[in-house]
Order: sequence, then C-alpha cells, then structure tokens
Amino acid sequence: MEAMTERPSLPLADTVADLRAIVRGWRSNGLTVGFVPTMGALHEGHLSLVRQAGERADRVVASVFVNPTQFAPTEDLDRYPRQEAKDADLLASAGCDLLFLPTPATMYPDGFSTSVRVTGVSEDLEGRFRPQMFGGVALVVAKLLNQVQPDVAVFGEKDFQQLLVVRRMARDLDLPVEIVAGETVREADGLAMSSRNAYLDPAGRAVAGKLYAILREAAARARTGVPAEAEAWATAEILRAGFDSVDYVAIRSAEDLSPFRSRITGPARILAAAKLGQTRLIDNLPV
Repeated sequence: MEAMTERPSLPLADTVADLRAIVRGWRSNGLTVGFVPTMGALHEGHLSLVRQAGERADRVVASVFVNPTQFAPTEDLDRYPRQEAKDADLLASAGCDLLFLPTPATMYPDGFSTSVRVTGVSEDLEGRFRPQMFGGVALVVAKLLNQVQPDVAVFGEKDFQQLLVVRRMARDLDLPVEIVAGETVREADGLAMSSRNAYLDPAGRAVAGKLYAILREAAARARTGVPAEAEAWATAEILRAGFDSVDYVAIRSAEDLSPFRSRITGPARILAAAKLGQTRLIDNLPV
C-alpha cells in the first residue's frame, strides 16, 4: 500500500468512532450527508459520483477501501492499484468533505463471522463467473452504510449488477438511505473508465475501445429483433475485434436482470464481460 507521506488535502477518518463523530457534528447542524464508496485508484468516473452526491447532500463522505472479501484467491487483490495520497487530492478537488480510510482490521476485526447474501439478482452473470464477489460487496456496503449512515449513497452504473444488488439489500434490510445511480463515464473512444484499465498495454487498450461500439450496435439490433440473436452477434464481434474470450453478453431486464423470452418487453440492459490477456473488462448500457 502506498505510504501517505503528507497529510491529505481534506479531513481524514480512519476509525469508525472518528467518522461518526464528524458526521454527528454535521447532523447536529441540520446538514444532510452523501456517500460514495470506492476502492481507490480514482478516475473521473468516481469523481462524477462525488459531485453528484454533493448536488444531493450538504456534506459528502467518500471511502477508499480495497475490500478483500469480494476477491477470490486467484484474483488481483494484491496488485489492485493503490494511490491513496493522490486519491485524497482528487476527492478534495471534486468537493468531497471527508475521506474515510479504514484498514482491513477495522472492517474485519479478529473473530469477524458475519456474512450478507443477496439471492436472485446476484446469482447470474457476474455471480456465475465471480461467485464470491457479491457476498463480499453486500457485506462491505452494509457495513459502510451503517458506519456512515448517509441520507444518499451514489453507485456507478458501470457496475450495473452491483447497483441492483445494493438496492435490493438496502430495500430488504430497511436501510434508511436513498441509493442513486451515476451514469458511466467513458473515454473518447467509448471505453468505460475503470481502475483496471491501467492493466492494459497499448495494443490491448486499442482493442478495449471497440467493446462499447459493439454493444451499441447489439442494443440497436435487439430493439427490433430477437435478443438472443443480438447476444450471439455481439459475442462473435467481440472475439473478432481481438478479445481473448467472452464470459457473457446478456440482454436482461433493467429491473431484476431476468431474461426475455423472445422480444424485449420492458426496460432492458445489455451487459458484457470479456478478457484481454489477464485484464477482464465489463460494460453495460441501456437497450
């Protein structure tokens, strides 16, 4: 983990007690609180969520925590990019008022034995290829929402299935927070911004930019045709573009990710996951 050689440019809390004391002070003055959870290595996509939270609340908390419970042993927990000092400066520039920077020991102290499982919406797509992920996401988000106790929390649509999992969990557990979606922020060629894009070499980056255009065309085909045929076309095109493999291309209900039988009959989303070397990219857009 990158050492923080100087104090960040915005207030920092690294314990739950300090976090709650600051938030309690805000609330005592009648202020509302927005929250944006992140795993750091921030980019414009994250910062857009912070600005959106600032439009909806008087004060904004952002967390930076690389959550170990959502990574499988074979995944990139140890090499996930970390840049905490730079992240603090970026958050300050976006209008964040407090950085919550917990350690794994703070989030999962010795003897921790609780799990959170959201069934249904979590089980297909990402849940099929990364079966450990959504349990870890639900757990850490439940803890963070309880620690911060915000009025509103903003999650990016780039991780659309995750957004639905969080909404379901918050609804089922009666958490007093509004879960808001932030639109995906893209590079000039359409590639969805992601911290893992840093893994791509120049050749891979050139290929990665083709994913968005393929999904847009597949969405157009699905609107007037059969979703399964559009999915098959997109899968073939992604491989033809130079991706090494495709985990899935799926056109699903935007409400619960249920499949359509033959025609799209309501709000829909096309979602995809594909690999370039060791880098796995996900993306989605409305149909």
